[in-house]
Amino acid sequence: MGRLLALGLLGIALALLGERLLALRNRLKASREVESVDLPNCHLIKGIEAGAEDIDILPNGLAFFSVGLKCPSLHSFAPDKPGGILMMDLNEENPRALELRISRGFNLASFNPHGISTFIDSDDTVYLFVVNHPEFKNTVEIFKFEEEENSLLHLKTIKHELLPSVNDIIAVGPEHFYATNDHYFSDPFLKYLETYLNLHWTNVVYYSPNEVKVVAEGFDSANGINISPDKKYIYVADILAHEIHVLEKHPNMNLTQLKVLKLDTLVDNLSIDPSSGDVLVGCHPNGQKLFVYDPKNPPSSEVLRIQNILSEKPTVTTVYANNGSVLQGSSVASMYDKKLLIGTLYHRALYCEL
Repeated sequence: MGRLLALGLLGIALALLGERLLALRNRLKASREVESVDLPNCHLIKGIEAGAEDIDILPNGLAFFSVGLKCPSLHSFAPDKPGGILMMDLNEENPRALELRISRGFNLASFNPHGISTFIDSDDTVYLFVVNHPEFKNTVEIFKFEEEENSLLHLKTIKHELLPSVNDIIAVGPEHFYATNDHYFSDPFLKYLETYLNLHWTNVVYYSPNEVKVVAEGFDSANGINISPDKKYIYVADILAHEIHVLEKHPNMNLTQLKVLKLDTLVDNLSIDPSSGDVLVGCHPNGQKLFVYDPKNPPSSEVLRIQNILSEKPTVTTVYANNGSVLQGSSVASMYDKKLLIGTLYHRALYCEL
């Protein structure tokens, strides 16, 4: 009798494991392939060889790149090289990516930048917020951009128990931001277990010097985050649920969900086209290829444009798609004056004139 009970329990456990594995494959879109959608007048950006996970562009056309991200579960083309912040002036006829010098005292050897966001204060001071994973831990670094010297002055490092697995950030003040946690746990094994079991425990946190609080939760894996041009709404990408959540921002900085846009791809970082207010999305058509890297069958890239996201029926169009022959693992797309930048998780970056 005891053996029959043990066999029965084993059978139930194996069935549950099999169901979770099948569900994970579906969340990763493991069977999806893309047809190429090419753009004219594009070239790979020299100097970006190991990813530009996030890009943020100032209103004056200066673009910041977060480069060299490393994660325990991800491939890297430069595993021993620290990350950095690059800048490109999109007003130049032939813009080049230049690495910004960072002030003394900041630990460059362990710099591992992820999501970034800029904030321009009332006195025109430009702050750059950077999600950092030194030794795979989680901090938010605040820098002051010194344009004349092409440098970043480090101002502050932020750590908090409500920021255990930070992915992306949107600055809303000189020391104020919303951030996504893509996992509830910080331990690598527990992160894997959380993803496998599809617990939906990830969240969005609001941070200020006086208050830190969870303002939205229940995401499968909260990822990219941005704010509408009128500052009334926050957009959050849930990468493994293939969704973009539109949340209304209140005066107390709390958020309430307004709508959810479902897509057929893994949505990563979100950018706003300043000329139209459209949302540009860097996407991963097939997440399994992204996490299980095979140079003979590399991860593909996809960029979507979402028009009228607040309407009942937003228009979703594919701006760019590639099977990995040119660009592998697109994570972000940003626009300035008919110039499109596409970054990747750990590969190259693309510059296009539209």
